[in-house]
Amino acid sequence: MALLTAVPATGTALVLLWTGDFSSWVRWVVTIVLVAAALLLAGLLRGEVVRPLQTLSNLLFAVRRGDFAVRVAGAREDDALGLALMEANALSETLREQRLGTLEATALLRTVMSEIDVAVFAFSDDRRLRLVNRAGERLMGRPAERILGSGVDELGLEMALTGPAPRTFSHAFPGGSGRWEVRRSAFRQGGEPHELLVLSDLSHALREEERQAWQRLVRVLSHEINNSLAPIHSIAGSLLDLMRAEPAPHDRDEDLRQGLAVVAGRSAALSRFMSAYARLARLPPPRLAPVEVDAWVRRVARLETRVPVLVHDGPGVTIEADGDQLDQLLINLVRNGADAALETGGAPVSLGWTQREGELALWVEDEGPGVETTDNLFVPFFTTKPTGTGIGLALSRQIVEAHGGTIALANRPDGRGARVELYLPLRATDGTAGYRE
Repeated sequence: MALLTAVPATGTALVLLWTGDFSSWVRWVVTIVLVAAALLLAGLLRGEVVRPLQTLSNLLFAVRRGDFAVRVAGAREDDALGLALMEANALSETLREQRLGTLEATALLRTVMSEIDVAVFAFSDDRRLRLVNRAGERLMGRPAERILGSGVDELGLEMALTGPAPRTFSHAFPGGSGRWEVRRSAFRQGGEPHELLVLSDLSHALREEERQAWQRLVRVLSHEINNSLAPIHSIAGSLLDLMRAEPAPHDRDEDLRQGLAVVAGRSAALSRFMSAYARLARLPPPRLAPVEVDAWVRRVARLETRVPVLVHDGPGVTIEADGDQLDQLLINLVRNGADAALETGGAPVSLGWTQREGELALWVEDEGPGVETTDNLFVPFFTTKPTGTGIGLALSRQIVEAHGGTIALANRPDGRGARVELYLPLRATDGTAGYRE
């Protein structure tokens, strides 16, 4: 094509040359010069066009092969091909940065997967293992090289890839046994669907929680029992010395009556404490039935006679719940509010409810001294009352959570006193109202 561009001018010159009055020698010399010039200019034109295109082709070939270090030198902004080469350089740099970021992210992901103490498996659409981390290798008892490509049935993971998720189940694997939490999710790699399986060992965490729970329980029981047994032991020893005294003091019978009364009182207090603990530990699952909120609230409000209980009208709502447990729950809350109100003069306790986004929101307010801290209010056996057992709020929270709700207690922001708020679902979703063993 470069030669064809020189044909018109060169042909015209040669026609004029050979038809004009020139000597043969001049004609041949000029013809040779014209042809040579045409060939030279065509070659230069071809080089100016072909070389940049070849360079661009080499750059794109290197980029396609993943070599982002190749660059084109000498590209100029005042040339169309130069602009194309500069854009190709910029594209290569962008791809290099993206590839570097991808490699770094992949390296970080592999490091995290290797270090986390959670077994991670990735299966292809035909349920063949494509990826496993170090914890998964330990769980299977074999290195990744020996289990990659294996089927789900060969690995013994079919129960984890079927059924609902997340959930927990007990199973013995080659690398360990216990209780496991299974989670699954789907992703695509290379356009093909894959499934991600995550197995978390709950046994260690459950054992640690169980150990801490037993420690707390033993501390509480030891404290309460010692508080009762110490004075009983002391008074019993004093009474025994009094019985052995000769001659008998004239007021021995009165001292015996008083001492035995103290022993009986402390024994009764210890019995009440153990009964309260047993009641907390044996709370049964709720038996669901329709409960009219208005009737429930007003019935419980009438039971408190020490201070007035003001009921604020709310919407007509019916919930699915255990009526007996809800009575116990609200009785505890209203009684606590009344106890607090009596400390500051017996101001009324306010009680009301509303409905929001599929939930019943109920609140109880008092004008008592408030609470210093809310950290331990729902801890079993923790109490700030001289004669309290520390069971009421703990039992209330257990009832609320068994119904799939939540409860919170805090000081009132608009004045003196405390406010309890609890939220219960209007309808049970699984037949157990959110109850969990």
